[in-house]
Amino acid sequence: MLRRLVIFSRRRNLGRCPQAKLTNYALGTIRVSLPLLLLFSMVTSSRAFAAASDLETVLSGSRQRIQKFDYRVAGRITRVDADGKRTNYKFTAKAHWFPDGLRLLCEISGAGSEKTTLLLQMTANGHITIEARLPGEKAASVLPFERWNDPLVGTDFSYEDMVENQFFWKNQKLLPPEKYGARDCFVLKSTAGPQDRSYYDSETSWIDTSILYPVHVVKTLRGTAQQKEFIYYGLRQISGVWSATQVEAKLQGKPGSSIMVIETGSAKANLARKDFAITQSSALEEKAK
Repeated sequence: MLRRLVIFSRRRNLGRCPQAKLTNYALGTIRVSLPLLLLFSMVTSSRAFAAASDLETVLSGSRQRIQKFDYRVAGRITRVDADGKRTNYKFTAKAHWFPDGLRLLCEISGAGSEKTTLLLQMTANGHITIEARLPGEKAASVLPFERWNDPLVGTDFSYEDMVENQFFWKNQKLLPPEKYGARDCFVLKSTAGPQDRSYYDSETSWIDTSILYPVHVVKTLRGTAQQKEFIYYGLRQISGVWSATQVEAKLQGKPGSSIMVIETGSAKANLARKDFAITQSSALEEKAK
């Protein structure tokens, strides 16, 4: 009888051991899993924080660059056809950021042709208004939104392309960084919302990480998904201000391209509101020299 009790007791002990081992194993697994989960959460959070920090850096840098505008330039816009034929237009412009936003006045004229004069204004939220005095018109008038995507004097630039309003839109997303040529770039996708008046659905900008200046921009037109590409050449810094000496525009599916070339100008023009009366635009070219 005693022998049976001893055997029975041993069997009970043997039966409880696997359960204890299983419990200890489970607790050990939980102890290991929790640090791994915390580590994963910390890595994920740090990546999200870094991405948010980079987005803020790109947006603030791009916006501040535009908010420091005080320039006067002169140059030309050249339309290059598929057969190599070139058509040149004189181009002058001046811009300044005032407390209520940006004002940009530009004038384009061809050989023996009448001038096209534009006054573009942009607020801090990217809202644009365009006034134009077109060939054959005696006075300037507000350019209706339906014409914002019209070719500017027959080139691949449109009226809306004269300002970088995409950086002030509400919807901004930072994509994985890429190289564009030899340059390390942030890739910023700006998407127009219902509150943004634009012919573009989105604009993706490759922005040099060291100088926060765009080197390549691809704009996607609303409704058609057709894309327009902008390439910035000859980046330089004058008086602490970065700028491009040339900007090339190419429309997908259309042969040829258009190039805007800056030949002379000043990055610190000390402009005032009186300098942006559209009736005074005829003096732009002379002052830019």
